[in-house]
Amino acid sequence: MMHRGIVLAVVALPLFSLRSIAQSDVPKDWYQLDPKKDAFYGISLDKAYSFLKEKNKNPKQVIVAVLDSGVDTTHEDLRNILWKNPKEIPGNGIDDDHNGYIDDVYGWNFLGGKDGRNVVKASDEKSRTYYRLKEKFEGRAIDSAALSAQEQDEYKLWKDVSAQMNVNADEQMQLLMVEVTAKALKRYDKILRAEMGMDEYTCEKLEKFLPVTKPGKEAKLGYLSCMKMFQADADEKNTSMLADLEEEMDKMKSALEAKTNPPVDYRKDIIKDNYNNFSDRFYGNNDVMGPASGAKHGTHVCGLIGAERNNGIGINGVADNVKIMMLRVVPDGDEYDKDIALAIRYAVDNGAKLINMSFGKYFSPEKRWVDSAVKYAEQHDVLIVHASGNESNDLDTKEGYPNPWLRQWNARATNFITVGASSDPKISGSVTASFSNYGKNNVDVFAPGVKMYSTFPGTHSYGNLQGTSMASPVVTGLAALIRSYYPHLTAAQVKKVIEESVFKPGSEVPSIKPGPDEQGFPFNQLSKTGGIINAYQAVEAADTTRIQRATATQELIRQNSTVQTAKP
Repeated sequence: MMHRGIVLAVVALPLFSLRSIAQSDVPKDWYQLDPKKDAFYGISLDKAYSFLKEKNKNPKQVIVAVLDSGVDTTHEDLRNILWKNPKEIPGNGIDDDHNGYIDDVYGWNFLGGKDGRNVVKASDEKSRTYYRLKEKFEGRAIDSAALSAQEQDEYKLWKDVSAQMNVNADEQMQLLMVEVTAKALKRYDKILRAEMGMDEYTCEKLEKFLPVTKPGKEAKLGYLSCMKMFQADADEKNTSMLADLEEEMDKMKSALEAKTNPPVDYRKDIIKDNYNNFSDRFYGNNDVMGPASGAKHGTHVCGLIGAERNNGIGINGVADNVKIMMLRVVPDGDEYDKDIALAIRYAVDNGAKLINMSFGKYFSPEKRWVDSAVKYAEQHDVLIVHASGNESNDLDTKEGYPNPWLRQWNARATNFITVGASSDPKISGSVTASFSNYGKNNVDVFAPGVKMYSTFPGTHSYGNLQGTSMASPVVTGLAALIRSYYPHLTAAQVKKVIEESVFKPGSEVPSIKPGPDEQGFPFNQLSKTGGIINAYQAVEAADTTRIQRATATQELIRQNSTVQTAKP
């Protein structure tokens, strides 16, 4: 998401090279374009559809589950592609399909209460874990050899989280700098709104505006300088930028406060489940949108995957024959392992063949629940696509969650793709998104994740976001496209096709090592495949895989027939 980019820009201010605000002449669908034909490092989507048309391929509908913050079910570009539970009668207050979830028409909200209320905010997992284990371990002489295996895991977790709970001077300085920046922006914004005679404006509109007063000129210069620092788009609105900055500042304050005071447990008040009992799973409600303020992320993700194509409005999603199932599990804060595990299982049980997970964290105390759900998806041939994260971390040295390592099975899941975010040199000066997590061993592919135009809450609303949260649904959309046109390919085969068909930018293309210093770094060293997904090359590979599989099947049938004929 954009929020982390804001913080990185603010705290790295002395080192940050100011660039021009991303120009509005960058195509809104740049990420779907072809690197050679269109000179943008997109995924060659139109070329892929042309190939499928030449092959006279007929798509099969695919259900994609989106585990996220919520979706606007009334959006003009989404309402026709949303999954509707065929076994449920809407609004009758009865669990028609007997799955334990009443009126789950579009999916389920695991962050809701039975009284209709919703969890909006949640603390970070580190704070939750610290206070849960504090009484058990703090100030006590612990003989780790006398602990059970589970207690040893808890004790190790306690030591890890407690080591990070001391108030850090750097974190305090970061918050101070963000607060100073926010205060200045608000002051500039107040002056500009008065001089421009409007409450909402874009960077592009402000650049064309000529203030007549000295305060107005200073405000314009100050505001645009901040926008350049944030690498904001030309069509970025003042209202959304200030709201995002306020949201990030609130998160930083909550994280610092949690180091000295237990965080508020909104879940206990609203959801009222027994969190430590995985069998207590029939909680929540059917409000898959949730609070309007929180549905922005999920609505944007859904649009990237499958916004209705060729309807003459809005945007074209990557996949053309999908139904999107929404599972609301992401609050403003860290998600809960229990919700993620149950949502994955819900998706599998209700026919999803793909799951998009644009979220993540760095502590996962109930990872075993999530791992079991990932294994359940693997056993049912469901592909999971996960965003790598936006902290510029090397995931080979800092473990993020969820991830494909299944500890109980001592193996990596074969149905799990981890996605980093790419960009385009014409947008950000590099083919690498400066915020993206990376890892030669633990990130599989990169996909476009900067200046991503998609659906926003509101019937006719659209806008840009950036993050690995946006890169992940591009990969999910491609996987859905492949599973739609080549339904006989397994989840593992689709993963292999996507990874082996990446486009690898040449060494002459500007690439950086993610982080505030933006050091030059070979793009092919940032992930396992060293490339950006390419839809055209992927469907070509899928078609070849289909032919090879059909040939192998025919040969097996022939051999079996020969053996049977030879029997006395």
